[in-house]
Amino acid sequence: MSIWSNLGLVYALLGAAVAVFLAGAGSAFGVGIAGQAASGVVTEDPSKFAKVLILQLLPGTQGIYGLLVGFITLSKIGLLGGGAAEISVQTGLLILAACLPIGIVGLISGRAQGQTAAAAIGIIAKKPDQFGKAMLFPAMVETYAILALLISILSVTAIQV
Repeated sequence: MSIWSNLGLVYALLGAAVAVFLAGAGSAFGVGIAGQAASGVVTEDPSKFAKVLILQLLPGTQGIYGLLVGFITLSKIGLLGGGAAEISVQTGLLILAACLPIGIVGLISGRAQGQTAAAAIGIIAKKPDQFGKAMLFPAMVETYAILALLISILSVTAIQV
């Protein structure tokens, strides 16, 4: 079998890879940005470790969302159930398109959430009693990652294989 006879499957796998790779990269960027800010705060005051760690971990959710869509996609095309289904090129492209929202939004929102979390960590550095308010800023960015997750899940599951 050549790649041309399995092009639909290749596109579907590319969709799963895009969801995992892009959303995971966004989380890696975001957690790294927030981690730099957290490290500076903990250096000055180790008692703030737990609060800044929670804020640093928030951008990691996009990677989890991408992984979830990747698993749903692999399951949908039969690779997690034993054998891959026959997938037309059109269906493979539909699956690829369905995976794009969480991949692209995960990349962008993961990085933006990391920047927002770093700013919130700055709030904790000066006013640790404002943790609840500081947490709201990066949580607002999370909203858009959740919306992208939902549309990707709904789209992938609605495609007939």
